[in-house]
Amino acid sequence: MAVSPESLAANAEIPFENCTLAKALADRMRSNRDDLTRRWLDRISARVRLDPNRVFPTDALLDHVPLLINGIADYIENPNKVILAEVPVVAKAMELGELRFAQGFDEYELLKEYEIFGGILFSFLSRVVDGIEEPCSRGELLSCAHRLFLAVALIQQATLTHYLTLVKGRLSEREQRLRGFNRGLSHELRNLIGTITGAAEILEMGAVSPQQQRTMTSMILRNSTNMKVALENLVELSRLDEDARQSRHVALPKAAAEVARQLRESARAHGVEIRLRDDLPSIEVSAAAFELCLSNLLANAIKYSDPAKEKRWVEVRAYTTAPDDGDRPETVVEVSDNGLGVPEEKRSQLFERFFRAHEDSNGEIDGTGLGLSIVRDTIAALGGRTWADFNEEGTAFFFSMPSRRAEDETGAAAPDAPAPRATVSGDRIAEDSAR
Repeated sequence: MAVSPESLAANAEIPFENCTLAKALADRMRSNRDDLTRRWLDRISARVRLDPNRVFPTDALLDHVPLLINGIADYIENPNKVILAEVPVVAKAMELGELRFAQGFDEYELLKEYEIFGGILFSFLSRVVDGIEEPCSRGELLSCAHRLFLAVALIQQATLTHYLTLVKGRLSEREQRLRGFNRGLSHELRNLIGTITGAAEILEMGAVSPQQQRTMTSMILRNSTNMKVALENLVELSRLDEDARQSRHVALPKAAAEVARQLRESARAHGVEIRLRDDLPSIEVSAAAFELCLSNLLANAIKYSDPAKEKRWVEVRAYTTAPDDGDRPETVVEVSDNGLGVPEEKRSQLFERFFRAHEDSNGEIDGTGLGLSIVRDTIAALGGRTWADFNEEGTAFFFSMPSRRAEDETGAAAPDAPAPRATVSGDRIAEDSAR
C-alpha cells in the first residue's frame, strides 16, 4: 500500500527526537553506503540475470544509490526531514523507474528490487546495532526500524509511480497503433476478397480459355495467401503485449524455413528464388515475432521484384553480435534482394505506416504499405532495431532482436565469408553450395 506524505508526518510524531542510537545508526549507514550499494547490485544481477553493467549502466545512475541511502539515513536520524521534500532523492528514485522501464522490468521485479534493498539495509542495521554503545530503549529501537521502513516505502513509491506512468503511455501508444493497423487491414481484406470473388465468378461462367483459367486460379491463390498473411499479422500483432516468457520459442533456421514454405507459391508466381543461408545461427527466437517480421520482409521482396531481371532472388542471413561493453548479445536478421529498390527521395519514409515507395509508378502491386511499419513496431516492442541499406543491386532490410535466452548468448559473431545456402524454388528446398 502506498505511503502518503501526510501519513509520514503523522507517524513522525513519536517521542524519540533526540535518540542517540538513531544518529549512530545513520552514521554507520552513510559510512558503509558503497558496500551496501555493491550488495544491492549483486543481488539484483543474480535475480534478474542482467549483467551488472546493465543494472546501472552509467556511473551517474550507480551514484544515485548512495544518494538514496543518504536520504534514508537522514530520515532515520531526523524523522522531521520528509524524504519526498528532498528533490535530488525523488529525482533519482524516478530516474530508476525510467531505467527499469527501458530495461523491460515488470512490476513484480521492481517491487522485488526494493524488497531486496530494504532487506539489505535492515540486515545491516541488525548486525551493527549490538556494537553501538549508546543508551537506547526498546521503543527507540523499534522507532528506528519503523523509520527505515517508511523511508524505503516512500522511495519505492516515487520509483513505481513514475514507472507505471511510462507503462500507461506505452499501452496507450500500442492501442493507437493497433487501431490504425485494424483500419488498414480492413481496407486490404476488402480489396483481396473482391479480387478473389471476381476471379471465381469468371471461372464459374465456364467460357474461359485454359490460359485464362490458369491466370484466374493463380490470382485466387496469390490473393488468398496475401489474405492469410494479413490475418496472421493481426493475430501476431495482438500478442505483442503478452508476457514474453509465455512466447513460444523455436530454432531460427526452422522458423525461417517455415516462412519460406508459406510464401513459396507467391515466390513462384513472381519468378523469385528464396535463398536461406546455410549458416543461420542455431539459436532460439520468439516464433511469433520472428515469423511475423520475416514474412513481411520476404513478401515485400517478392512483390517488388524486378520483372526486367532474368534472375530474381531474395536472400535471408542472420548472425549474433557479442558487444564488448557488457551489453546483451543481439540477433541480426538481414533480408536482401535484387528487386526494384527504393527511390532515394522516398527512403526517409520507408517505415511509415501506409507508405508505398512505388505506388505512383506501379499501382498494380497489392498491399497497403503496412508491412514495414508492422516490422518496426514489432521489433521496437521487443527492444530491437530496424533499418535498411541500399546499393546498385537492390535493397537490404535488417532487424535485430535481443538474445534474452541463455542459448542465444552462445551464438557466433557475424561471419566474414559467404556460406552455402538453402534455396527455396517451387515445392522443394535444395542445398545450393555451388554459389
